[in-house]
Amino acid sequence: MDTIHTIGRRKTSVARIFMNEGSGEITVNGRKFEEFFPVLTHRVDVLKPFHVTDTMGKYDVRVNVRGGGITGQAGAIRLAIARALLQVNPEYRQQLKPAGLLTRDPRMVERKKYGRPKARKKFQFSKR
Repeated sequence: MDTIHTIGRRKTSVARIFMNEGSGEITVNGRKFEEFFPVLTHRVDVLKPFHVTDTMGKYDVRVNVRGGGITGQAGAIRLAIARALLQVNPEYRQQLKPAGLLTRDPRMVERKKYGRPKARKKFQFSKR
């Protein structure tokens, strides 16, 4: 198997991953996976595609991720890994699709509007 290259996005984060067969080692921006994501929730989220397809520890993943925050980056990496696993074996779609791992989360931050302090919040209204 050659190196598989896929892209995942979430909010304003973009993750590019390079996946090969290996021992299950994951590096994110040149750092160890556990070091980059100290919060367990984010680590579980990133590894979900491997758990769903029972491929934990079979692939080495190198990740370049930029933009957004930690949660957005974890979601972007999760989508990229799911897409890469689909390239490895198209039959994984039956497991990944029902788990919602192939859907790009379209939610973005709403822009701030003029005349308001935030996107939807309004300044206090005084009748008199």
